[in-house]
Amino acid sequence: MEPYVADQLGRPLKDLRISVIDQCNFRCTYCMPAEIFGPDYAFLPEDQLLSFDEIIRLVKVFAKFGVEKIRLTGGEPLMRKNLDDLIRRIREVDGIKDIAVTTNAVFLVRQAKKLKEAGLDRVNISLDAIEDEVFQETNGRGVKIKPVLKGIEAARDAGLPIKVNMVVKKGMNESQILPMARYFKDTGDTLRFIEFMEVGNHNGWNMDAVVPKKKIIDQIHEEMPLIPLDANYYGEVASRYRYKDGEGEIGVISSVTEAFCSSCTRARLSADGQLFTCLFASSGYDLRECLRSDYSEEQITEYLIAIWTGRSDQYSIDRAKGKPMKENKIEMSYIGG
Repeated sequence: MEPYVADQLGRPLKDLRISVIDQCNFRCTYCMPAEIFGPDYAFLPEDQLLSFDEIIRLVKVFAKFGVEKIRLTGGEPLMRKNLDDLIRRIREVDGIKDIAVTTNAVFLVRQAKKLKEAGLDRVNISLDAIEDEVFQETNGRGVKIKPVLKGIEAARDAGLPIKVNMVVKKGMNESQILPMARYFKDTGDTLRFIEFMEVGNHNGWNMDAVVPKKKIIDQIHEEMPLIPLDANYYGEVASRYRYKDGEGEIGVISSVTEAFCSSCTRARLSADGQLFTCLFASSGYDLRECLRSDYSEEQITEYLIAIWTGRSDQYSIDRAKGKPMKENKIEMSYIGG
């Protein structure tokens, strides 16, 4: 990494999340709500998506900033054609140590092996219920759990480490906390519970929909005792626990009740090239325009330094204090989670 880039950053930048497509085969109630993403919703045309060449060019620049982790998201990233080619090219970038894909797992049956062979390190699987009736409600398409479990099995067979992410929303799927913990306890997969985050234009968190971290941990601990673990690295967002009997690990991401803005080391890139420094930002920085206006690598680097060193966003903390939020809602499927 070029020393002058690292010296000017201040807060580390280690993790870049890239949305490669804004489309999905599910319509999850919190990610792609039906009232917005109806049958006539116009997704981005192909020429507005960042090309693989453009993505690689940006990855190379971000690697100079110290980015080591790339997570490919969506929408459903496995709907992007030739995703294995993109992974193979990212794998060749100096400095990139970890490549992950966040997926709902349905397409992993066909793609897990070739993604692993291309250089994928792991998969993060979004799964909000293990029982069919609840799962069908959460995915918005009436899809049963079996295709997802087959995809998870395909990932295991391919040798891909798995993290399963469950967003817990009161009134929707809190009944699935224990069933999910029981199911994944002895599988070798890491299960992570995420407090429901209302991404939108409100003056404070709507706690009516939040199941707090403490309640999640207490519920599991009562049946399957837990022992807290140290963080794996600076900026890790999940509080980690292992089962007392030594079988399995879980994590809880508590961005509502225990904000972690001050240690955030990640940035997000939308499918059309907008850079966001916070999940709750109202607007991004147009890197696609920079790329298509023939900015030099030095010009893009200086622009990114100005963005990252000038950031003051701490939306989770501000919302917890009841401060007014900016308008213009950014949908989860657009920013990539």
